[in-house]
Amino acid sequence: MRVSGSVARGYENVREAFAAAQAHDEGHAQLSVYRHGELVVDLWTGEENRLGIVMSCTKGIVATCAQMLVERGLLDVDEPVTRYWPEFTATSVTVRHLLTHSAGIPSFPKEAGLIPTDALDWDTCVKALGAATPTWEPGTAYAYHALTYGYLVGEVVRRIAGRSVGEFFHTEIAEPLELDLWIGLPEEQEHRVVPQFSTTPELKLPAALKFGTKNVRALVKGYTFAAECLPLLNTREGRAAEIPAMNAVGDAHSLARMYAATLGDVDGVRLLSDESVRQARTPQTDSLSAPSPLHLMRIPFPQRFGLGYELSRPGEPMLGPTSFGHAGAGGRLAFADPDSGHAVGYTCTNMAWDPMSGADPRWLPWTAALSQVH
Repeated sequence: MRVSGSVARGYENVREAFAAAQAHDEGHAQLSVYRHGELVVDLWTGEENRLGIVMSCTKGIVATCAQMLVERGLLDVDEPVTRYWPEFTATSVTVRHLLTHSAGIPSFPKEAGLIPTDALDWDTCVKALGAATPTWEPGTAYAYHALTYGYLVGEVVRRIAGRSVGEFFHTEIAEPLELDLWIGLPEEQEHRVVPQFSTTPELKLPAALKFGTKNVRALVKGYTFAAECLPLLNTREGRAAEIPAMNAVGDAHSLARMYAATLGDVDGVRLLSDESVRQARTPQTDSLSAPSPLHLMRIPFPQRFGLGYELSRPGEPMLGPTSFGHAGAGGRLAFADPDSGHAVGYTCTNMAWDPMSGADPRWLPWTAALSQVH
Protein backbone atom coordinates (compact mmCIF):
# COMPACT_ATOMS: atom_id res chain seq x y z
CA MET A 1 0.00 0.00 0.00
CA ARG A 2 1.32 3.43 -0.98
CA VAL A 3 2.72 5.66 1.77
CA SER A 4 1.79 9.34 1.76
CA GLY A 5 2.97 12.20 3.93
CA SER A 6 6.29 13.79 4.80
CA VAL A 7 9.31 13.50 7.07
CA ALA A 8 11.90 15.99 8.25
CA ARG A 9 15.51 15.73 7.10
CA GLY A 10 17.21 12.87 8.88
CA TYR A 11 14.02 10.80 9.11
CA GLU A 12 14.03 9.39 5.59
CA ASN A 13 14.83 5.91 6.92
CA VAL A 14 11.76 6.07 9.12
CA ARG A 15 9.60 6.57 6.06
CA GLU A 16 11.24 3.61 4.32
CA ALA A 17 10.81 1.48 7.43
CA PHE A 18 7.13 2.40 7.77
CA ALA A 19 6.57 1.55 4.11
CA ALA A 20 8.24 -1.84 4.59
CA ALA A 21 6.22 -2.53 7.74
CA GLN A 22 2.92 -1.77 6.01
CA ALA A 23 3.72 -3.39 2.67
CA HIS A 24 1.58 -6.45 3.33
CA ASP A 25 -0.91 -4.99 5.77
CA GLU A 26 -4.48 -5.09 4.49
CA GLY A 27 -5.60 -2.10 6.53
CA HIS A 28 -4.90 1.60 6.78
CA ALA A 29 -2.20 2.91 9.12
CA GLN A 30 -0.74 6.20 10.31
CA LEU A 31 2.60 7.04 11.92
CA SER A 32 3.35 10.42 13.45
CA VAL A 33 6.41 11.51 15.43
CA TYR A 34 7.25 14.72 17.26
CA ARG A 35 10.68 15.60 18.59
CA HIS A 36 11.23 18.44 21.04
CA GLY A 37 7.81 19.81 20.19
CA GLU A 38 8.24 19.74 16.40
CA LEU A 39 6.51 17.39 13.95
CA VAL A 40 9.18 15.32 12.19
CA VAL A 41 7.20 12.37 10.78
CA ASP A 42 3.66 12.43 9.41
CA LEU A 43 2.88 9.37 7.30
CA TRP A 44 -0.15 7.31 6.36
CA THR A 45 -1.46 4.62 4.06
CA GLY A 46 -4.98 4.74 2.67
CA GLU A 47 -6.99 7.94 2.75
CA GLU A 48 -5.76 11.17 4.29
CA ASN A 49 -7.46 12.85 7.26
CA ARG A 50 -9.13 9.72 8.60
CA LEU A 51 -9.89 8.72 12.19
CA GLY A 52 -9.79 5.33 13.89
CA ILE A 53 -10.48 3.64 17.20
CA VAL A 54 -7.28 3.72 19.28
CA MET A 55 -8.37 1.00 21.74
CA SER A 56 -6.30 0.90 24.95
CA CYS A 57 -4.20 3.86 23.88
CA THR A 58 -7.24 5.51 25.48
CA LYS A 59 -5.87 4.44 28.87
CA GLY A 60 -2.79 6.60 28.30
CA ILE A 61 -5.06 9.55 27.55
CA VAL A 62 -6.94 8.97 30.81
CA ALA A 63 -3.65 8.63 32.69
CA THR A 64 -2.58 12.02 31.33
CA CYS A 65 -5.82 13.58 32.59
CA ALA A 66 -5.20 12.08 36.03
CA GLN A 67 -1.59 13.26 36.11
CA MET A 68 -2.66 16.79 35.29
CA LEU A 69 -4.93 16.74 38.35
CA VAL A 70 -2.04 15.40 40.44
CA GLU A 71 0.20 18.22 39.25
CA ARG A 72 -2.47 20.77 40.14
CA GLY A 73 -2.64 19.40 43.67
CA LEU A 74 -6.23 18.21 43.24
CA LEU A 75 -5.49 14.47 43.27
CA ASP A 76 -3.30 12.50 45.66
CA VAL A 77 -2.64 9.00 44.33
CA ASP A 78 -2.03 7.63 47.83
CA GLU A 79 -5.42 8.68 49.13
CA PRO A 80 -8.27 6.15 49.28
CA VAL A 81 -10.61 6.31 46.31
CA THR A 82 -13.40 7.04 48.79
CA ARG A 83 -11.94 10.52 49.42
CA TYR A 84 -13.02 11.50 45.92
CA TRP A 85 -15.82 8.97 45.35
CA PRO A 86 -17.60 8.49 48.69
CA GLU A 87 -19.97 5.80 47.40
CA PHE A 88 -17.05 3.55 46.48
CA THR A 89 -17.23 0.69 48.98
CA ALA A 90 -13.75 -0.84 48.66
CA THR A 91 -12.18 1.36 51.33
CA SER A 92 -8.71 -0.21 51.06
CA VAL A 93 -8.30 0.77 47.39
CA THR A 94 -6.18 3.85 46.70
CA VAL A 95 -5.98 5.87 43.50
CA ARG A 96 -2.49 4.43 42.99
CA HIS A 97 -4.05 0.95 42.93
CA LEU A 98 -6.45 2.05 40.19
CA LEU A 99 -3.67 3.53 38.06
CA THR A 100 -1.43 0.46 38.42
CA HIS A 101 -4.03 -2.25 37.78
CA SER A 102 -3.48 -3.57 41.29
CA ALA A 103 -6.92 -2.71 42.72
CA GLY A 104 -8.26 -6.24 42.32
CA ILE A 105 -11.32 -5.12 40.31
CA PRO A 106 -10.55 -6.44 36.80
CA SER A 107 -14.21 -7.17 36.02
CA PHE A 108 -17.70 -6.04 36.91
CA PRO A 109 -19.33 -7.89 39.81
CA LYS A 110 -21.29 -10.90 38.64
CA GLU A 111 -24.31 -9.85 40.68
CA ALA A 112 -24.53 -6.60 38.70
CA GLY A 113 -25.65 -8.65 35.71
CA LEU A 114 -24.14 -6.33 33.10
CA ILE A 115 -24.34 -7.11 29.40
CA PRO A 116 -22.09 -5.54 26.72
CA THR A 117 -24.50 -2.75 25.80
CA ASP A 118 -24.36 -1.61 29.44
CA ALA A 119 -20.83 -0.40 28.68
CA LEU A 120 -22.51 2.55 26.95
CA ASP A 121 -24.14 3.66 30.21
CA TRP A 122 -21.69 5.44 32.51
CA ASP A 123 -23.90 5.47 35.57
CA THR A 124 -24.67 1.76 35.32
CA CYS A 125 -20.99 0.83 35.07
CA VAL A 126 -19.85 3.17 37.83
CA LYS A 127 -22.59 2.04 40.20
CA ALA A 128 -21.58 -1.59 39.67
CA LEU A 129 -17.89 -0.87 40.26
CA GLY A 130 -18.65 1.30 43.26
CA ALA A 131 -20.16 -1.75 44.96
CA ALA A 132 -17.42 -4.19 43.88
CA THR A 133 -15.32 -6.23 46.31
CA PRO A 134 -11.67 -6.64 45.23
CA THR A 135 -10.81 -10.22 44.31
CA TRP A 136 -7.32 -9.89 45.79
CA GLU A 137 -5.88 -7.58 48.44
CA PRO A 138 -5.26 -4.26 46.68
CA GLY A 139 -1.61 -3.50 46.09
CA THR A 140 -0.39 -7.07 46.65
CA ALA A 141 -0.68 -8.20 43.01
CA TYR A 142 -1.55 -6.75 39.64
CA ALA A 143 -3.34 -7.85 36.50
CA TYR A 144 -4.70 -5.87 33.58
CA HIS A 145 -8.02 -4.15 34.23
CA ALA A 146 -8.90 -4.29 30.55
CA LEU A 147 -12.24 -2.46 30.69
CA THR A 148 -12.78 -1.41 34.30
CA TYR A 149 -9.68 0.83 34.41
CA GLY A 150 -11.40 3.50 32.33
CA TYR A 151 -14.52 3.74 34.47
CA LEU A 152 -12.59 3.59 37.75
CA VAL A 153 -10.02 6.27 36.94
CA GLY A 154 -12.52 8.18 34.84
CA GLU A 155 -14.97 8.47 37.72
CA VAL A 156 -12.24 9.81 40.00
CA VAL A 157 -11.46 12.45 37.36
CA ARG A 158 -15.16 13.26 37.06
CA ARG A 159 -15.62 13.67 40.81
CA ILE A 160 -12.67 16.06 41.05
CA ALA A 161 -13.15 18.01 37.82
CA GLY A 162 -16.95 18.17 37.87
CA ARG A 163 -17.14 16.93 34.27
CA SER A 164 -16.68 13.61 32.54
CA VAL A 165 -13.21 12.40 31.66
CA GLY A 166 -14.07 12.86 27.98
CA GLU A 167 -15.09 16.46 28.60
CA PHE A 168 -12.03 17.12 30.76
CA PHE A 169 -9.76 15.71 28.06
CA HIS A 170 -11.48 17.79 25.38
CA THR A 171 -11.28 21.13 27.18
CA GLU A 172 -7.93 20.72 28.95
CA ILE A 173 -5.92 18.81 26.32
CA ALA A 174 -7.58 18.38 22.92
CA GLU A 175 -8.77 21.96 22.42
CA PRO A 176 -5.55 23.71 23.53
CA LEU A 177 -3.47 21.38 21.36
CA GLU A 178 -6.00 21.35 18.47
CA LEU A 179 -6.20 17.55 18.44
CA ASP A 180 -8.43 15.35 16.32
CA LEU A 181 -8.95 13.01 19.25
CA TRP A 182 -12.03 12.37 21.37
CA ILE A 183 -13.39 10.13 24.13
CA GLY A 184 -16.99 10.35 22.96
CA LEU A 185 -16.90 11.17 19.25
CA PRO A 186 -19.08 14.08 18.05
CA GLU A 187 -21.57 13.07 15.38
CA GLU A 188 -20.15 15.57 12.88
CA GLN A 189 -16.86 13.60 12.87
CA GLU A 190 -18.45 10.24 12.07
CA HIS A 191 -17.86 10.52 8.31
CA ARG A 192 -14.09 10.46 8.90
CA VAL A 193 -13.99 7.14 10.78
CA VAL A 194 -12.44 4.08 9.16
CA PRO A 195 -13.87 0.93 10.79
CA GLN A 196 -11.53 -1.61 12.34
CA PHE A 197 -11.39 -5.25 11.32
CA SER A 198 -9.34 -8.37 11.96
CA THR A 199 -7.79 -10.86 9.56
CA THR A 200 -6.29 -12.98 12.34
CA PRO A 201 -7.98 -15.70 14.38
CA GLU A 202 -9.66 -14.61 17.59
CA LEU A 203 -7.24 -14.59 20.51
CA LYS A 204 -7.94 -17.58 22.75
CA LEU A 205 -7.13 -17.58 26.42
CA PRO A 206 -5.19 -20.61 27.70
CA ALA A 207 -7.57 -23.40 28.64
CA ALA A 208 -6.19 -23.42 32.19
CA LEU A 209 -7.59 -19.93 32.72
CA LYS A 210 -11.18 -21.02 32.12
CA PHE A 211 -11.39 -22.69 35.49
CA GLY A 212 -9.97 -22.17 38.94
CA THR A 213 -10.00 -19.60 41.69
CA LYS A 214 -11.99 -16.42 42.09
CA ASN A 215 -8.97 -14.40 40.88
CA VAL A 216 -8.76 -16.42 37.69
CA ARG A 217 -12.48 -16.24 37.02
CA ALA A 218 -12.51 -12.47 37.57
CA LEU A 219 -9.65 -11.92 35.12
CA VAL A 220 -11.19 -14.15 32.47
CA LYS A 221 -14.52 -12.42 32.92
CA GLY A 222 -12.85 -9.03 32.52
CA TYR A 223 -11.12 -9.97 29.27
CA THR A 224 -14.18 -11.76 27.92
CA PHE A 225 -16.52 -8.87 28.65
CA ALA A 226 -14.11 -6.41 27.04
CA ALA A 227 -13.94 -8.62 23.94
CA GLU A 228 -17.74 -8.81 23.82
CA CYS A 229 -17.83 -5.01 23.78
CA LEU A 230 -15.60 -4.73 20.70
CA PRO A 231 -18.45 -4.84 18.14
CA LEU A 232 -19.88 -1.72 19.79
CA LEU A 233 -16.85 0.25 18.62
CA ASN A 234 -17.91 -0.10 14.98
CA THR A 235 -21.25 1.56 15.77
CA ARG A 236 -22.23 5.19 16.21
CA GLU A 237 -23.48 4.43 19.73
CA GLY A 238 -20.20 2.83 20.71
CA ARG A 239 -18.15 5.78 19.50
CA ALA A 240 -20.45 8.42 20.97
CA ALA A 241 -20.30 6.96 24.48
CA GLU A 242 -17.39 7.33 26.89
CA ILE A 243 -15.71 3.95 27.37
CA PRO A 244 -12.38 5.36 28.51
CA ALA A 245 -10.43 2.14 28.55
CA MET A 246 -10.85 1.53 24.83
CA ASN A 247 -13.00 3.84 22.68
CA ALA A 248 -11.09 7.04 22.02
CA VAL A 249 -11.26 7.96 18.34
CA GLY A 250 -8.59 9.98 16.60
CA ASP A 251 -5.46 9.93 14.50
CA ALA A 252 -1.79 9.16 15.04
CA HIS A 253 -0.80 12.80 14.73
CA SER A 254 -2.99 13.74 17.70
CA LEU A 255 -1.66 10.93 19.87
CA ALA A 256 1.93 11.93 19.14
CA ARG A 257 1.17 15.60 19.73
CA MET A 258 -0.44 14.89 23.10
CA TYR A 259 2.57 12.88 24.27
CA ALA A 260 4.93 15.54 22.92
CA ALA A 261 3.19 18.05 25.20
CA THR A 262 3.94 15.84 28.21
CA LEU A 263 7.66 16.23 27.47
CA GLY A 264 7.81 19.90 26.60
CA ASP A 265 6.21 22.91 24.98
CA VAL A 266 4.11 22.31 21.86
CA ASP A 267 2.98 25.59 20.31
CA GLY A 268 2.72 27.18 23.74
CA VAL A 269 1.06 24.22 25.48
CA ARG A 270 2.69 21.92 28.00
CA LEU A 271 0.66 19.32 29.90
CA LEU A 272 3.09 17.97 32.52
CA SER A 273 6.27 19.12 34.23
CA ASP A 274 9.49 17.11 34.13
CA GLU A 275 8.89 16.05 37.72
CA SER A 276 5.34 14.89 36.96
CA VAL A 277 6.66 12.83 34.05
CA ARG A 278 9.37 11.34 36.24
CA GLN A 279 6.82 10.27 38.84
CA ALA A 280 4.34 9.01 36.24
CA ARG A 281 6.90 6.77 34.55
CA THR A 282 8.48 5.42 37.74
CA PRO A 283 7.92 1.61 37.76
CA GLN A 284 5.11 0.63 40.10
CA THR A 285 4.59 -3.08 39.43
CA ASP A 286 8.07 -4.54 38.96
CA SER A 287 8.02 -5.95 42.50
CA LEU A 288 4.53 -7.40 42.11
CA SER A 289 3.32 -10.57 40.46
CA ALA A 290 0.01 -11.74 39.09
CA PRO A 291 -2.56 -12.76 41.71
CA SER A 292 -2.56 -16.33 42.96
CA PRO A 293 -2.53 -18.85 41.35
CA LEU A 294 -1.57 -17.03 38.14
CA HIS A 295 1.78 -16.11 39.69
CA LEU A 296 2.75 -19.77 39.23
CA MET A 297 2.23 -19.58 35.46
CA ARG A 298 4.76 -18.28 32.97
CA ILE A 299 3.00 -15.34 31.35
CA PRO A 300 4.87 -14.26 28.21
CA PHE A 301 5.75 -10.58 27.92
CA PRO A 302 4.06 -9.37 31.14
CA GLN A 303 3.01 -5.75 31.25
CA ARG A 304 4.83 -3.16 33.34
CA PHE A 305 3.10 -0.09 34.69
CA GLY A 306 3.92 3.35 35.96
CA LEU A 307 1.08 5.55 37.18
CA GLY A 308 -1.44 4.74 34.50
CA TYR A 309 1.06 4.31 31.68
CA GLU A 310 2.65 1.18 30.30
CA LEU A 311 6.44 1.03 30.47
CA SER A 312 8.93 -0.52 28.08
CA ARG A 313 9.06 -4.33 28.03
CA PRO A 314 10.16 -7.03 25.54
CA GLY A 315 6.66 -7.31 24.12
CA GLU A 316 6.37 -3.52 23.78
CA PRO A 317 9.87 -2.03 23.63
CA MET A 318 8.84 1.44 22.41
CA LEU A 319 12.17 3.33 22.21
CA GLY A 320 13.83 2.00 25.32
CA PRO A 321 13.78 2.08 29.10
CA THR A 322 12.65 5.69 29.55
CA SER A 323 9.61 5.35 27.29
CA PHE A 324 6.09 5.51 28.68
CA GLY A 325 2.70 5.33 26.98
CA HIS A 326 0.17 2.68 26.07
CA ALA A 327 -0.51 0.14 23.35
CA GLY A 328 -3.96 -0.70 22.07
CA ALA A 329 -5.52 -3.99 20.99
CA GLY A 330 -4.71 -4.93 17.43
CA GLY A 331 -1.50 -2.91 17.23
CA ARG A 332 -2.10 0.75 18.09
CA LEU A 333 0.74 2.39 19.99
CA ALA A 334 1.38 5.83 21.49
CA PHE A 335 4.20 6.92 23.77
CA ALA A 336 6.84 9.45 24.71
CA ASP A 337 10.55 8.88 25.24
CA PRO A 338 12.27 11.51 27.38
CA ASP A 339 15.79 10.34 26.52
CA SER A 340 15.43 10.91 22.78
CA GLY A 341 12.76 13.60 22.96
CA HIS A 342 10.50 11.65 20.60
CA ALA A 343 6.74 11.28 20.98
CA VAL A 344 5.03 8.72 18.77
CA GLY A 345 1.55 7.82 17.59
CA TYR A 346 0.79 4.77 15.45
CA THR A 347 -2.73 3.73 14.46
CA CYS A 348 -4.01 0.89 12.31
CA THR A 349 -7.36 -0.53 11.25
CA ASN A 350 -6.25 -4.15 10.89
CA MET A 351 -6.27 -5.68 14.37
CA ALA A 352 -3.36 -7.99 13.72
CA TRP A 353 -1.25 -7.79 16.89
CA ASP A 354 -1.13 -10.83 19.17
CA PRO A 355 0.42 -9.63 22.46
CA MET A 356 1.13 -13.21 23.52
CA SER A 357 3.63 -13.45 20.64
CA GLY A 358 5.64 -10.32 21.45
CA ALA A 359 5.89 -6.95 19.77
CA ASP A 360 3.77 -6.22 16.70
CA PRO A 361 6.00 -6.86 13.65
CA ARG A 362 4.64 -3.65 12.14
CA TRP A 363 6.28 -1.61 14.94
CA LEU A 364 9.75 -3.04 14.71
CA PRO A 365 11.11 -1.55 11.44
CA TRP A 366 10.25 2.07 12.24
CA THR A 367 11.08 1.90 15.95
CA ALA A 368 14.51 0.58 14.94
CA ALA A 369 14.89 3.41 12.44
CA LEU A 370 13.82 5.99 15.04
CA SER A 371 16.36 4.61 17.49
CA GLN A 372 19.12 5.39 14.99
CA VAL A 373 18.18 9.07 14.62
CA HIS A 374 20.56 11.39 16.46
